[in-house]
Amino acid sequence: MRCVRTIALFVLAAVMPFGSAMAQQTNDQLAARCKELGAIFDKYGARRSEGSGGPDMTRMGAGIDCAKGRYAQGIKALEDLLRGERIPFPPA
Repeated sequence: MRCVRTIALFVLAAVMPFGSAMAQQTNDQLAARCKELGAIFDKYGARRSEGSGGPDMTRMGAGIDCAKGRYAQGIKALEDLLRGERIPFPPA
């Protein structure tokens, strides 16, 4: 039984690098994800009433991150913002 676990661990260790490489997204895909999440927030989360306090600074910062190629930070900020506003968004 111990031998089976050892073999399973070796197989898992051998397969892990391939799985993570296939799961990584290209910059074009990440940029599209930034744009998609930003558009969802702009449509459903932006407050447009008088006295709303101005633009959302987290949204602006995420847009800047995405524009400068810092996709991971921008996507995380947008997802956190959407979750905080309870706005559903598609999974990555």
